[in-house]
Amino acid sequence: MDYAEIDKRHCWHPFTQQEAWTARDYEPLMIVGGEGVWLEDDGGNRYIDGNSSIWTNVHGHNHPVMNEAIAEQLGRIAHSSFLGFSHPLAAELAARLVAFFPGTDLQRVFYSDDGSTAIECALKMALQYRLQNGEAERTEFVAFLGGYHGDTLGAASLGGVEAFFGRFRKFGLRVHFVSDLAELRSLPSLDKVAGVVIEPLIQGVNEMHVWPEGMLRELRAFTEGESIHLILDEVMTGFGRTGEMFACHREGVVPDFLCLAKGLTGGYLPMAATLVTESIYEGFLGGADRAFYYGHSYTANPLGCAAALASLDLFESEKTLAGVREKAVYLDYELSDLMGENGYVRVTRRCGLVAAVEIDSDEVGLGARVCERARRYQLLTRPIGNTVVLMPPLSITRDEIGMMVAAVDQAIRDVLD
Repeated sequence: MDYAEIDKRHCWHPFTQQEAWTARDYEPLMIVGGEGVWLEDDGGNRYIDGNSSIWTNVHGHNHPVMNEAIAEQLGRIAHSSFLGFSHPLAAELAARLVAFFPGTDLQRVFYSDDGSTAIECALKMALQYRLQNGEAERTEFVAFLGGYHGDTLGAASLGGVEAFFGRFRKFGLRVHFVSDLAELRSLPSLDKVAGVVIEPLIQGVNEMHVWPEGMLRELRAFTEGESIHLILDEVMTGFGRTGEMFACHREGVVPDFLCLAKGLTGGYLPMAATLVTESIYEGFLGGADRAFYYGHSYTANPLGCAAALASLDLFESEKTLAGVREKAVYLDYELSDLMGENGYVRVTRRCGLVAAVEIDSDEVGLGARVCERARRYQLLTRPIGNTVVLMPPLSITRDEIGMMVAAVDQAIRDVLD
């Protein structure tokens, strides 16, 4: 059966110009297997998963501990409603997530399906909290230029990438966009702002833009002073990517809302969580009209919870965070070497095991050509413009890091020489 041809006839891919995808001479890459950091296509070719299958995979593909946990839960039940019922895994996972913030007010967990819905929950909670607790004038938000927080309409309102979100802006929430803390401080009518949303330490879709050290800590102090909720989008940065379990730990910041997805289940199943402070949660108590009327059919899915718990166990048993910190130093060395030897590289950026290689060219589509060429050298990843993103599973070895950077180096030379 020609699955590539069937795909061209019936599938619609995200962030893809389908006319090019369905062209007669285009051959879609069909992934059929994976082991560790490696993916395998239907022709038996193997590639390093250089962007963790869109920033999701943590411990590697086909990990026996992850597989066993999901299979064991599947033998009990695959799904039951979280509306009016509960189950042990959801309770245990919630307790383990808030345990990363001991002695703080961040003690409640609301489950949903993906990064967009984790953000959507935070936005609706922030608005409803203000509306029913004597602050009905606080209905606006602040986001940062270049940011990306999801594609549902509320989350899209926060998107600072014009190509993705410009046409939808007039349909969403009232959002003020700023480039830094100075612009935020100078905004008029801060008393109308319900919350500020940011990707801590590093912006993903903005070509892996790294925030200055201390910026997050200053932002937290500012929002507290202005009684504005701080909403951290850790959909990409959470679960070890930066060398800490959560990026906000790097600067000792505890937000009002913490949005998680992608790596929550180790990258195995779609699931999200929005952590909320107890003080905000208490603003929803009382009559039925104060309840948070929001939910998804697969909220707190037991298979997802089982995967998430197994992933947290692996962080402990495999000492994942210590490994990330050690590997990040080696990745920095490899990137410095690349920068020194490849004259086509404008700059590299890194935060933990998240890295970007910016090509010194404004040619449209060059990044995509480089990534396609990198397949010849056993690397799969995607660009953002002319910046090649490297965000492998945290289980990657030093040798595989070397192979990954070498593939980017050679692919750039092939395309531009």
